[in-house]
Amino acid sequence: MAKLGKRTTAARAAFAGKDNVTVEEAVSLIKSNAKAKFDETVEIALCLGVDPRHADQMVRGVVSLPNGTGKTMRVAVFARGPKADEAKEAGADIIGAEDLMEAVQGGKIDFDRCIATPDMMPIVGRLGKVLGPRNLMPNPKVGTVTMDVKAAVEAAKGGEVQFKAEKAGVVHAGIGKASFDEAKLVENIRAFVDAVQKARPSGAKGAYMQKIALSSTMGPGITLNIDNATGN
Repeated sequence: MAKLGKRTTAARAAFAGKDNVTVEEAVSLIKSNAKAKFDETVEIALCLGVDPRHADQMVRGVVSLPNGTGKTMRVAVFARGPKADEAKEAGADIIGAEDLMEAVQGGKIDFDRCIATPDMMPIVGRLGKVLGPRNLMPNPKVGTVTMDVKAAVEAAKGGEVQFKAEKAGVVHAGIGKASFDEAKLVENIRAFVDAVQKARPSGAKGAYMQKIALSSTMGPGITLNIDNATGN
């Protein structure tokens, strides 16, 4: 068994016996114990009472965090002509059509968000098996298949977060950096939880929010009081 470092041991000791805490208390604990040599991401995971294998229980959506994510988003856009120019002016990092498709097929995926104009979908559709598992496949439901390329690129760059339930019904995302003010992290967390709450699918039965946990990149997790996190 690997020996735990002093920092990990101290963090676990600080978190010991603390469970079902308020968002504010969790953020305070995580910030005070995020002592890696880089600015750790604060991550949230929500266990939901859904089975995403059923279409009427899929949870998917997008939310613009009020204080951004602190992450520099690299955005790829599938577009041609004036829409490609629009994407460039809006700050897209990678723009292309067949050439971009071939690069992705070759394993070059150096972007965090993928946007496409509707006419590009026959090309993008060939990348479903590559982009789908990475939650990068453009989708009109979350605004990444659109003619308004400028707005989509600016939203991605400005702290918009997409979310999607995985097979076990878990939704997770980065909602800020450990260097953020506590109040800004709390605001981002509540905005994210609220968005997932509003995305409750018609097929969800019983308790929808079953567990909410917060952690930093290198730190232990802590569970939140669901009523406090959801504002109930």
